[in-house]
Amino acid sequence: MANLILISLLPLSVIYLCLTYLRTRSAHQRKVVLDSLSLPSSTKVFAFFHPYCVAMPVEEERRVLWTAIAYIQRTHPDLLCVVYTGDTSATKSSILEKVQSRFSITLSPATLHFVFLTRRILVEDSTYPHFTLIGQSLGSVGLVAEGLSLFVPDAYIDTMGYAFTLPLVRLLGIPAGAYVHYPTVSPPMISRVTRKVKLVYYHAFMLLYALALRRARVIMVNSSWTKKHVDAVLAYPPFGGRWGIVRTRVVYPSCDTREMARLPLEGRERVVLSIAQFRPEKDHAKQVRALHAMLEEHPEYAEQGIQLVMIGGCRNVEDEARVNLLRKLARDLGVEAHVQFVLNAPYPDMLAWLRRASVGLNTMLDEHFGINVVEFMAAGVIPIAHASGGPLEDIVIQFQGQPTGYHAKTPEEFASRIHEALTLSPEDDLAIRQRARTWAVQRFSEAEFEAAWEASGWSKLIV
Repeated sequence: MANLILISLLPLSVIYLCLTYLRTRSAHQRKVVLDSLSLPSSTKVFAFFHPYCVAMPVEEERRVLWTAIAYIQRTHPDLLCVVYTGDTSATKSSILEKVQSRFSITLSPATLHFVFLTRRILVEDSTYPHFTLIGQSLGSVGLVAEGLSLFVPDAYIDTMGYAFTLPLVRLLGIPAGAYVHYPTVSPPMISRVTRKVKLVYYHAFMLLYALALRRARVIMVNSSWTKKHVDAVLAYPPFGGRWGIVRTRVVYPSCDTREMARLPLEGRERVVLSIAQFRPEKDHAKQVRALHAMLEEHPEYAEQGIQLVMIGGCRNVEDEARVNLLRKLARDLGVEAHVQFVLNAPYPDMLAWLRRASVGLNTMLDEHFGINVVEFMAAGVIPIAHASGGPLEDIVIQFQGQPTGYHAKTPEEFASRIHEALTLSPEDDLAIRQRARTWAVQRFSEAEFEAAWEASGWSKLIV
């Protein structure tokens, strides 16, 4: 009997020893970091898990990270913010320079530290050609373990959607939170699965995802759409409404409404603008087809020199291949002369196009938020967004009883909405641009983000 008891306690002993090892190993490093920054040993540390804080051109995720850190530095100067990142080729100074140049956010190096992770391959989708979701999720546990072996914080928040890191962090006794941009899996995703074996896999993953996400004490989400689906995950059977589900709070991402709101509303050109990373889900092909459909119906736009300008981040050879396919599609449809690709554009160049454009397109199905749509509106560009997700529920909605833009689903519908926007009377044209800007500045500003972030209760994690 005694042997059985010892055997049953063995796994717990191993876990205890591993956790003790992590704390002991990082204690010295923590002292070194605090001393190098001339901070007292009693300084509290708030950590952000964001493996792609530089390399991945997802504007919304990075803007949330840097705006949150800037806010904490301003309101809690006694805290040290730590970012776990896999951008090992970067330096602290180069990261701060990029944040300043791209987002116009100034961060203080005195209360900011980066823990550089060498095993980011553990969370890259190319590492797992099969069972990608579970592979990346379990890989994130290994990646955060590397980070914790180098530095153990007093509080932790995942800002990139790696919910499976939360249980390990909580095992160390560290209060944890999450900012969810997009649920890793949700009931609507499962509803689209037809194969029984794959259905079992997704249900099993949903159960594990729910268990992991429930380890967060604070959960923020970026839109009403995301909140609806995260709440469904948290209440996933067999849980139902039991076990005190943490309340999710909508904290809209901070958008650059200040500088864009200075752009003139009048004098716009025949430019249809798209701002989105060249990823499959952004459905850029629909934009090319929409342009073709509009030119077929209204050939006069060709004489007017209309241009579809696609601005987007191009990360790797896969993205480059997608751009080449889009170029081929434009050639095949005979609209090549009216399509421009602007890859990895610096911020001033993007602003210049926003100043010129009349219409902005977002064609992604179930876009979780749609920061590019907000940027269109703040810049005075009339948005035409897919009739789903955040753009439908939170962004392109009526303001003061009047529309702030348009919605569409098919290429033909997008073509029709573009034509409608380009043929508004001067009075209606100016009015819709002004309404869209006023709504965007009022609802999605940095000040609104900061107020919602504070109301989320994040500071309770560090008490």
